[in-house]
Amino acid sequence: MGPGSVRARYLVYFQYLGTDFNGVAAVRGVQRAVGVQNYLEEAAERLNSVVPVKFTISSRTDAGVHALSNAAHLDIQRRSDRPPFSPEVLTEALNTHLKHPAIRVLQAFRVPSHFHARHAAISRTYLYRLATGCPRPDRLPVFERNRCWALQADCLDVAAMQEAAQHFLGTHDFSAFQSAGSPAASPVRTVRQASVSPDPTSPFILPEESRRLQFWSLEFESQSFLYKQVRRMTAVLVAVGLGALMPAQVKAILDSRDPLGKHQSRVAPAHGLFLKSVLYEGLGGPGVCP
Repeated sequence: MGPGSVRARYLVYFQYLGTDFNGVAAVRGVQRAVGVQNYLEEAAERLNSVVPVKFTISSRTDAGVHALSNAAHLDIQRRSDRPPFSPEVLTEALNTHLKHPAIRVLQAFRVPSHFHARHAAISRTYLYRLATGCPRPDRLPVFERNRCWALQADCLDVAAMQEAAQHFLGTHDFSAFQSAGSPAASPVRTVRQASVSPDPTSPFILPEESRRLQFWSLEFESQSFLYKQVRRMTAVLVAVGLGALMPAQVKAILDSRDPLGKHQSRVAPAHGLFLKSVLYEGLGGPGVCP
């Protein structure tokens, strides 16, 4: 910390449509800013911090993946004659200076200087949206494009998918659902929720389309996930729903710990995936434990 300056650490929640971004992480170097983090840090430059502001992201998301609520911590050092920003002023200032309309800061909190947005998270929940009854991707309503995986099938065996999803619950070695490039030291994860349910009719489709289009939600909750684990689990559950796999085969795939098997190579498209919430003990905020 520089002389004559005061540092304050904040936790901020933010959301984004991932369609235009190369993931949430910043793209460094000569490339134009294509990560969500790039735009957040560009907005933070206008806060006149004594040292550059860097966002430490709680949950990495890939290109095309969306977030209803992601989180990050950041430090702001103001001159000694300037008090720290209030959380409300910080939220408003960041939104004022954000240059991309697909990003919005939801809320901010003051946190201790040792707080870490990634390590302190106690839970992360992902939502994956499916649509059935869409013969071609261009038949999907424009307001739902890049926000769900449009399957050509007219229906899914949801009961079989729900049965298969139960095999993911609990603590397992998820090596079979881990993509290459994962930085995780261990493939063991504890999945607390794995559900499949029908969505209410989308408000963005015409009545005549609602007779053929059906939307479905898959939700997964854990303290943390492996690289592309949710999209690979989703792809296997969809295979069950389409009759290409039996529910019992999902347990066999999980037990195999083989990420290169025939069915494990399937990865659900990024554009159907949403980071729904990140939870912290003792903090309020969007989707956060009180």
